[in-house]
Amino acid sequence: MATRKTKNTIPGNQKYTIADFNTEFPSDDACLTHICEARWPDGRTLCSKCGVERKHYRVAGRTAYACDHCGNHIYPLAGTIFEKSTTSLRLWFHAMFLMGSTRCGVSAKQIQRETGVTYKTAWRMFKQIRTLMSEEISLEGDEVEMDETYVGPKRQRGSKRGRPAANDGKKTCVVGAVERGGKVIAIAATDASSKTLHGIAKEYILPDSIVYTDEWTGYNGLEKMNGYEHRRINHSAGVYVVGDIHTNTIEGFWSLVKRGIGGVYHSVSKKYLQTYLDEYSFRYNHRNEQRPMFISLLEQVSEQAE
Repeated sequence: MATRKTKNTIPGNQKYTIADFNTEFPSDDACLTHICEARWPDGRTLCSKCGVERKHYRVAGRTAYACDHCGNHIYPLAGTIFEKSTTSLRLWFHAMFLMGSTRCGVSAKQIQRETGVTYKTAWRMFKQIRTLMSEEISLEGDEVEMDETYVGPKRQRGSKRGRPAANDGKKTCVVGAVERGGKVIAIAATDASSKTLHGIAKEYILPDSIVYTDEWTGYNGLEKMNGYEHRRINHSAGVYVVGDIHTNTIEGFWSLVKRGIGGVYHSVSKKYLQTYLDEYSFRYNHRNEQRPMFISLLEQVSEQAE
């Protein structure tokens, strides 16, 4: 079980400009060296042929490193999103820099314009880089806001406001939970029923936490689970804040997601919605780190290759 952490204030992301990127990663070789160092510091790793840890050196003209004892090759790109790609490694890094430098996201079309690759290649890079933004998150704060929203086509003029019917097939239910001052999780769900909402709360929210929700009936009974203290705000009565009881934090995140999807991507299919939610959650969860978000993305490359 996750343990609670103390809150501390961390300065915002440091400025990391295109000039910084060009200085640090001027060539494919520089990018490959970075990946190798991240996976195997100082080039030392297990040689499968020798059966012991050995120093490995770059093989000229190849994306391989050779054991200094037996010459057996290892490949830093194996198991990463770059494996078997014929696209320049530096262009991959440039696309990652673009995706890590904005709050609202960047489209595959913009990656195409910035890097000069075809749209098909830009879309593949875009899709693969988003997989780096999928993290296993556990909410460790003791005050958590929980809410659900719906993502999909705009409501037709004259249609009824409120939560869509479960079977209307037009909008997708998304459930989110956020620590106050901490991290967020967002999940594309089948519905907003008690079974769904309670299951998500049990999986991601620590026992004995204070859970803030609106008046939706799907949250009924949360106070009977895991020692939760359930506090509610009645939005239908026009009440949005009573002391510390509100869901403004998670609603602010929903606003960011919807502005991004509507303004940058215009629309997102149900098939890919979770990957877009992961992207926005990743940005939100890394917003206060001292290092640039681009560096956090690079770290995910080696972590996912392990």
